[in-house]
Amino acid sequence: MKALISVSNKTGIVEFAKNLQKSGWEIIATGGTMKLLQDEGVNVINISDITSFPEICDGRVKTLHPNVHGGLLARRDDKNHLQALKENNIEFIDMVCVNLYPFRETIAKPDVTMEDAIENIDIGGPSMLRSGAKNYNDVTVVCDPQDYDRIIEEIQKNGNTTPETRLELSAKAFSHTATYDSCIATYLQNSVDELTRHCESESSKQSMSGLLHSVRNDALKQPKKIFLNYELAQSLRYGENPHQSARFYKQDTAIPYSLAFAKQLHGKELSYNNIQDANAALNIAMEFDEPFCVGLKHANPCGASTGKDAFDAWTKTYEADKVSIFGGIVAFNRTVDEKTALALKPVFLEIVIAPEFTDEALNVLMTKKNLRLLQVDMSKKIEKPQQIVSVNGGILVQDLDTNTVEVTEKMTATTKKPTPSQVNDMNFGWRIVKHVKSNAIVVVKNGCTVGVGAGQMNRIGSAEIALTQAKEKGITTGLVLASDGFFPFDDTVTLAKQYGVEAIVQPGGSVQDEASITKANELGITMLLTGMRHFKH
Repeated sequence: MKALISVSNKTGIVEFAKNLQKSGWEIIATGGTMKLLQDEGVNVINISDITSFPEICDGRVKTLHPNVHGGLLARRDDKNHLQALKENNIEFIDMVCVNLYPFRETIAKPDVTMEDAIENIDIGGPSMLRSGAKNYNDVTVVCDPQDYDRIIEEIQKNGNTTPETRLELSAKAFSHTATYDSCIATYLQNSVDELTRHCESESSKQSMSGLLHSVRNDALKQPKKIFLNYELAQSLRYGENPHQSARFYKQDTAIPYSLAFAKQLHGKELSYNNIQDANAALNIAMEFDEPFCVGLKHANPCGASTGKDAFDAWTKTYEADKVSIFGGIVAFNRTVDEKTALALKPVFLEIVIAPEFTDEALNVLMTKKNLRLLQVDMSKKIEKPQQIVSVNGGILVQDLDTNTVEVTEKMTATTKKPTPSQVNDMNFGWRIVKHVKSNAIVVVKNGCTVGVGAGQMNRIGSAEIALTQAKEKGITTGLVLASDGFFPFDDTVTLAKQYGVEAIVQPGGSVQDEASITKANELGITMLLTGMRHFKH
């Protein structure tokens, strides 16, 4: 029995090779792998002795040879294959143990060059893995050091791996090479996109020729294919409802504001709905640099506030809606301390999220057996975030809505100008309303939500919900209203005045904008138009 070993990640390979040799296997190896094994006392056959050909082109060509792939691909139960090997003096290779050049690790380096990336594209490795995987009936293919121990156990017990294990390892190898190739394809396509943008930038300086070049390259701006590489993070108890199965996958590279890379400090396992809601809470928290807290139910904020610190922000958030927060999720962008934890403890919550918890806070909150405590990296914003949503038979891909314009007095469309306090509240409301299901209306006062209207089929319906909530709290003066979309009629302005709204921020863009502005002027309301909408379906 022969095993061909050629690995970049040499973790555990010496012990693996020694155990194979103790079990009577011959070891074939290449380059650095051969030298390491020889230095550790393993008898090794040089790959060049198998191919009768030296490694050439700086090692680019060493295993791409019939003596290798014939030994891997030949079927042991096909007499024509056996005859071909005999006539060409090719011997069987019964195992191929390969892991690939570190392409992903190379391109993750901030100063990586295209030349470095290209040199770390493995050609021979994937070829050997695919050959061995295709012939899994007779060949064991190994691409993961974590499989070494069980492979050795089977060989020591049976003399070889079992057919079931070989099939499983074959599937794993094809998955491994598919992931590897998709990473390369994505990197090269991104390089094409960057080159296209550079060319367009240069050509834009050349009047008409620049315009023609831009049009000609428009088709290159978006990749024709995208590749999604995610690994299973956990199987979930069920999906949105108990009759739906669900799983949670994560990408390879950690990013901030991510549930996939959160550290769960306490509590029971996250559910499908927990993950959806917690992600929504994190996206809202990402809007704010000042101390902030949001309470969330069913992917909509039920209360949110800035404050002097985490405790102050939580106190205002809780007061904003003591009813809806029951069984909800709370996210902070500041450390949760003991004082804040003591305030949280009496409230039934599913999850508390923060960048840090003090030891004293953990001692308080961990007395609640099922409360999930999640520590999430909030050290920086997500770079170039994308959002992927599945539809029947396809996916939608868009940039995550992270671009929130600052609301300023210059956006005023009415005769009456806003006060500095109103501008502050409009900025707060504008950053909250974009995360509420459309049609969305948020009513705020003093950096805190006092009413939230979400997901109604018409805007006036959302406004009625939000304004009624504010009235039920006894807050009927000095209100600021934020809308994620424009007003199709002036009815929302009229209703807002009846409930004590003094300032409105909305994107504008309706053919009825002038009617709403006129009504606001008539009622003494200041109205600002941002020029940017934030629908969230």
